[in-house]
Amino acid sequence: MPTRRAFLQHSTLCLAGFGAGKVLAAENDAKPLLRVGLMTDLHYADKNPTKTRFYREALAKLDEAVEVMNREKPALVIELGDFIDQADSVEREIEWLKVMESHFAKLEMPRHYVMGNHCVGTLTKHEFAQHTKAAGGHAAFESSGVTFLILDACFREDGTPYERKNFNWQDANLPKAELAWLEAELSKASGPVIVLAHQRLDLDKAHAVRNAAEVRSLLEKSGKVLAVFQGHSHKNDYQQISGIHYTTLVAMVEGSGVENSGYTMLDVMSDSSLRLNGFRRQMNRTLNHA
Repeated sequence: MPTRRAFLQHSTLCLAGFGAGKVLAAENDAKPLLRVGLMTDLHYADKNPTKTRFYREALAKLDEAVEVMNREKPALVIELGDFIDQADSVEREIEWLKVMESHFAKLEMPRHYVMGNHCVGTLTKHEFAQHTKAAGGHAAFESSGVTFLILDACFREDGTPYERKNFNWQDANLPKAELAWLEAELSKASGPVIVLAHQRLDLDKAHAVRNAAEVRSLLEKSGKVLAVFQGHSHKNDYQQISGIHYTTLVAMVEGSGVENSGYTMLDVMSDSSLRLNGFRRQMNRTLNHA
């Protein structure tokens, strides 16, 4: 069983408080209002490695993350997309999905899924949802007064949803109907909001949602969004844009061995500041903003 001191990287990310003009850094020994587990880009597949991606090893990496989550007892866990990799047939990809879901289902708390482009490379969104607890697209839920908005950018620019190899992964978009839904959900949120995405919503052009600027405008206009957590580019990254924190989490598929994994425990504090506690390759960071 891994411990934080022995070989897991541990980081604290202290972000500006919601609605505050100064930093409200959470105390390390303070009890969080809400704890949330985050992980991304497992890309499980029963196939040989390619370059830096070790697909079969996603199972062992997921098992360790689940064990840690069950020990740490967050209120919920969210996987930020690319849960599986693409197969050469629908039947085979569903087999892979069932295997991953059987391991993910060992979590002792509710689990949520963000749709990644590889999740629907061969499958439809409905098929992915049929074999998981996924909503099958965008979704909203609340926990301890915090609103979570799961976005789905797996749409082509013409609004066609990804499925059956019909897309270019760089053509990721939020369609008009989802933008209207997002604006409505932000409007009715009674407390702070955390946004969850697969494709990036910040200024990383290569891996970004094409209409990310339009999405950011809605988030900024609401005045309620604390942070965006995203994956897709497989690297640790962070940007602050107009007072919103965009944190990109490291991919779990990259590198051989459980030591080349990464997952996160997010603490939401009572003053709406945030602590991001990283494990394995999730980078150590302390960020304070005046």
